[in-house]
Amino acid sequence: MSSTGAHFPFSAVVGQDRLKLALILSAVSPGIGGVLIRGEKGTAKSTIVRGLAPLLGEASRVVELPIGATEDRVVGSLDLTRVLRDGQAHFTPGLLAQADGGVLYIDEVNLLSDHLVDVLLDAAASGRVTVERDGVSHTQAAKFVLVGTMNPEEGELRPQLLDRFGLVVDVAGPRDVDERVDIVTSRMAYDADPDGFAAEHADVEGELSDRIAHARNLLPSVGLPVAELRRIAGICSHLDVDGLRGDIVMARTASAHAAWRGAKQVTEDDVRVAAELALPHRRRRNPFDDSSMSEEQLDEALGAGDEAAGDETSGDEASGDEDGDQSGLPDEQPDSGPDDGPDSDGPDSEGPDDDGPDTDPPGGGGGATGPQFGSKPASGSSRVRTFRADGVGDGDPGRRSRARSTRGATVRDIDFTAGTPVHLFGTVLAAARRSSGDGMPALEPGDLRGAERIGTESNLVVFLVDLSGSMTARSRLAAVREACVELLRDSYTRRDRVAVVVACGKDAYVAVPPTRSVDIAVSRLAQVRTGGRTPLGEGLLRSVEIIDRAARTDPNRRPLLVVVSDGRATGGKDAARRAEAAADEVVRRGVASVVVDCEQGFVKLGTAVALARRLGAEYVPLADLAETGLAAGVRGVA
Repeated sequence: MSSTGAHFPFSAVVGQDRLKLALILSAVSPGIGGVLIRGEKGTAKSTIVRGLAPLLGEASRVVELPIGATEDRVVGSLDLTRVLRDGQAHFTPGLLAQADGGVLYIDEVNLLSDHLVDVLLDAAASGRVTVERDGVSHTQAAKFVLVGTMNPEEGELRPQLLDRFGLVVDVAGPRDVDERVDIVTSRMAYDADPDGFAAEHADVEGELSDRIAHARNLLPSVGLPVAELRRIAGICSHLDVDGLRGDIVMARTASAHAAWRGAKQVTEDDVRVAAELALPHRRRRNPFDDSSMSEEQLDEALGAGDEAAGDETSGDEASGDEDGDQSGLPDEQPDSGPDDGPDSDGPDSEGPDDDGPDTDPPGGGGGATGPQFGSKPASGSSRVRTFRADGVGDGDPGRRSRARSTRGATVRDIDFTAGTPVHLFGTVLAAARRSSGDGMPALEPGDLRGAERIGTESNLVVFLVDLSGSMTARSRLAAVREACVELLRDSYTRRDRVAVVVACGKDAYVAVPPTRSVDIAVSRLAQVRTGGRTPLGEGLLRSVEIIDRAARTDPNRRPLLVVVSDGRATGGKDAARRAEAAADEVVRRGVASVVVDCEQGFVKLGTAVALARRLGAEYVPLADLAETGLAAGVRGVA
C-alpha cells in the first residue's frame, strides 16, 4: 500500500509523538498486542494509523475492518453452491485471515457489534480463525497486530477487548497556536497536491521505514536484565494489575523501545516508557474508574519498581546505552480528571416523606439547589437485577432483551431475504421436496430458506430519577445513589444507550441525553442537586419525549423506562392527576418499564406500588436491592 496519493504521510502528522511511538513499537514487536487510540473527534487518529502502512514493508499490510461488516465477511464463509453441487466445502477467507501477518485496523472499535467482538477475541487469543457451519469446520491462521481508534464520548470498550490491546494512547487536539497552524498548512498542501506532498516526505518516510526494519532485526539480541524484570514486576504489583499480561506486555514494549533506540540492553528509561503506554488501561476495576495515570502515580509506581529491582539498578545496567535515540518520548502525562465534590446529604428523618419548597434550578437547568446527588461511585462487585423489554426485537446486538439477530440459536427456517443467514438443512429439504428424481437435487433460487436466529439486543434505557426533597435523607440518598450507579453499570455491560431524566423542583429536565457512554451519565449525575418537590408527571412526559425522539433515528432500538422514585407526585396543583395521565401515555406507547421503590420509613404510603400497577411495570423495592447487594435476579418479561 503506497502513501502516494493514498494516505497523509506518517511523517507529516504534526505532534502526536506518544501515538507515533506506540505504533512504531508495535511494528517493531508485533507480540506487544497492538494499540488502542482514544481521543476526541478531529485529532488525526485515523490519519496517523493509515499513514503507518507504507512503513511496514511489502510483506505486511493494513486491513481495515468496517464496524458494519457481517460476520461472514469478517471470519470467512463457505461457498454454499459448491457444497450443494459438488459436495465439497470451499472456504472463502474473511478479513481476519487476510490480516494474517499484518495489521487489522478498526475505526470506532467501541461501536463494533458484540458478536464481532466475540469473534475478534477468539482470533486474537488463538491466532487462528475457525468457521463452523452446519457440521463443516475450517480453520485458518490469523495472527495480526490489532489497532483501533475510538472516541470515549461515544461509549466505552468491552473490558475483555480492552485487555487485548497491548498499548493505549489518549490523544487530544493541540492547544498551541503554532502547532495548529502547522497542521492546517500541511493538510491544505496535501489536498492541493497529494502526489507532490508525498514525494516531498518520501525520504523521511524511507529513513523511518529503514529504522523500523533495523529495530526488528536488532530486537532478538536485546537483553532484558533480571533487575529490569523485577522493576516491571514491582510496578505492576504496586498498581494492582490483574494477571500477568501487563508484565509480559511491559517486557516486550521495553525491549522494543531499546531496539528502537539502537541499544542492546533494556534500561530504566525503557521500562518507564513501557509503563506509560501499557498500564493505564489495566488499572480499571469497573467501567467508571479513571483510566488515566498521573505523573505522581507513575512516579510512585516507578519508586516501587526501584525497590523491587534492588541495588542492581544503580550499576551499569541502570546507566545502559547512552548513545540511543530518545526521540518520540513525551514529557508529560495527562493528569487525572478533577476530583468530585464531597457527598453532602441532608439530615436523616423518619416517618412519611416531606417535600421541601419548590426551588428553581441553578442556571435554569431544571435541577434544585439542595445537596449534590453524589460523587463518582466506588468500585463494587455487586450486580444489578436483570430487567428486559418484553417481546422479541430487531435492534442492535447487546445483552439485555431477546431479539432476532445474525448470531444466536437458530430456532426455525423462514423465507429467505437479502442479509438473512441461509438455513442449510431447510434449503436442501426444500430442494428435495421440489425434485422427484433420484440423486442430489439441483439448487434453484426458490429453494433458499433463511435461518431465524434468536439472540439478545441492547436497548435505550431511560432512567427517571426522583431527586426531590423527600429523597434527600442521608440513608435514603445513599441507597438511591447506589441503585442508580448499579443500574447504570448494568446498562454499560449490556451495551445499551442510556438517558437520564431528573425530577425535582418545579419541573423535570434531561440531565443526560441518549448516549452510549454511561461514564458520562454517571459524571453528570454527580453534579445534579437535590431538593424541592416531585414533578413526577413532567418527568414521565420528558421520558416519553426522549423515547419518541430516539425512535425517529433508531426505530429498532426498543426503550426500557426505569423509574427510581418513592412514587409521590407533589409538583404543584393536580400533580397526582398529571402523573396518572403521563403514566397512561407511557402505557399507550407500549414502553416496558420498571419502578424501583425508594420509599422508606415506618409509615409507607404505597404510592410507588400504585405507580407500578398503572404502568404495568416490574416493581422492585429498594430495600430488597440493598439487602441482597443488588445481586438477585429478576424474571425477564420477554
